[in-house]
Amino acid sequence: MSVFTSHSASRLIASSGLICALALSALVAPAATLAKSGDPVIKAASCSLSSSGNLKAKADNGRLEVEFEVDQNRANRLWNIKVWDDGQRVFSGARRTVAPSGSFTLRLLVPNRAGVDTIGARAVNATTGEVCRATLNI
Repeated sequence: MSVFTSHSASRLIASSGLICALALSALVAPAATLAKSGDPVIKAASCSLSSSGNLKAKADNGRLEVEFEVDQNRANRLWNIKVWDDGQRVFSGARRTVAPSGSFTLRLLVPNRAGVDTIGARAVNATTGEVCRATLNI
């Protein structure tokens, strides 16, 4: 027969508190990571066919340096691209994939708005209709 003492109860409560504190810090840690100046936030793009890509952003002297890359493994393919920052379009244009990698990279400097910025990018292949998109918070 086990006896549950007040000492055991105190240890259980203390252990539960420690577990809750650790769990809460795990939830808060990603937000702290995003706030570090100069560290890039990278998000893999979701593509509807076989291409791949990523969206990357980092703080840069009061602005955000944004980089959107799509790799199709075929050169000279036209992609129409749009990029948004907090719902406001900051880029609309086209890029062609280049040899030897068959990819394009779009680099932008955009204003770093107050608070957390939500950056979104979307590229559509003009020939195949394939769509690659990514969103990140920084």
